[in-house]
Amino acid sequence: MSDHLAAGYDLVIFDLDGVIYLIDKPIQGAAEAVERLRSGGTSIAYATNNASRRAADVAALLTGMGVKAAPAEVLTSAGAAAVLLAERFPAGAPVLVVGADALRAEVRDAGLNPVGSAEDGPVAVIQGYGPEVGWKILAEAALAVRAGATWFATNTDKTLPSPRGPLPGNGSLVAVLRTALDRDPDVVVGKPEPALFTTAAKQSEAKRPLAIGDRLDTDIEGAVGAGLDSLLVLTGVSGPADLLAAPPHRRPTFVAADLSALFRPAADARIPAPGDTSTGTSGKASGDTSTGTSGESGTGASGWRVTRDGDRAVLDGSGDPVDALRLLCGVTWDGVPLSAIEAGSPEAGELLHAWGI
Repeated sequence: MSDHLAAGYDLVIFDLDGVIYLIDKPIQGAAEAVERLRSGGTSIAYATNNASRRAADVAALLTGMGVKAAPAEVLTSAGAAAVLLAERFPAGAPVLVVGADALRAEVRDAGLNPVGSAEDGPVAVIQGYGPEVGWKILAEAALAVRAGATWFATNTDKTLPSPRGPLPGNGSLVAVLRTALDRDPDVVVGKPEPALFTTAAKQSEAKRPLAIGDRLDTDIEGAVGAGLDSLLVLTGVSGPADLLAAPPHRRPTFVAADLSALFRPAADARIPAPGDTSTGTSGKASGDTSTGTSGESGTGASGWRVTRDGDRAVLDGSGDPVDALRLLCGVTWDGVPLSAIEAGSPEAGELLHAWGI
């Protein structure tokens, strides 16, 4: 099958948390999707903001879940941060590390001296996610930054996805210092900064990469900033309401319920949903884009129909929820507020309620 979504790309860059796994549980179908891409000759990379594991540890974790991965395919914000620190400061310079052992190891391997106290005179503070991070080390970091240390954050993800729901991420811990210091970090290394994406593309010599993520504010914004096409999967943090309200710099090329969309036609996932000039409310990408005397216009896809009248839109019909989402993006991204979306059928009402609209 040569017309599926993934066929248009020579490299797929996967986020991990919320795309491949949730904390330590693989997401259904992820291993099969990666293997199918490999068998088709598509290069694979993994880019994660989570700084609590090193590349080799991430590769081992993935392999243990049945997802093939080599350390060279994994890019972490911890590794990228250590490289940046080594470029900025001389060998052996003391760096106060707020985070997991993996981040300390990356700093040490970069030729710097990881320390744990402001009294050690650190030239920089590097802050990354670690489940054991507490008040004591955060206090040392605050003192060090006030004394002149440059403040680096591996990432600012507010939450981490988990099977139990979103949990506090590094961004929440960064917010503690932001509040105490009344300032932002000097440098944020991970997504939405484009470095992880551009490095992955360079390493693979890719001409047309696709980034896949579950967060609009990191994965998708980073892909947009790097000039890459992107796919948002609804298996992690960002949900339908978030996508409908997304500003232009956080709008993906595609959206799908999960990674199986990689092996279906690209038009089935593209947003906004493409339409033609035919009428009807069933059938892929069928729609009516004409304007009648009432000033209304409408589009339809896979059993759903969206009718717009000025700043108001009505969703009716039934079918695949992702198709409804793709249609609604066409009107909300063109100015219709979420509060002005109405249901024209019981199925539409149930869907909008489930999305919190």
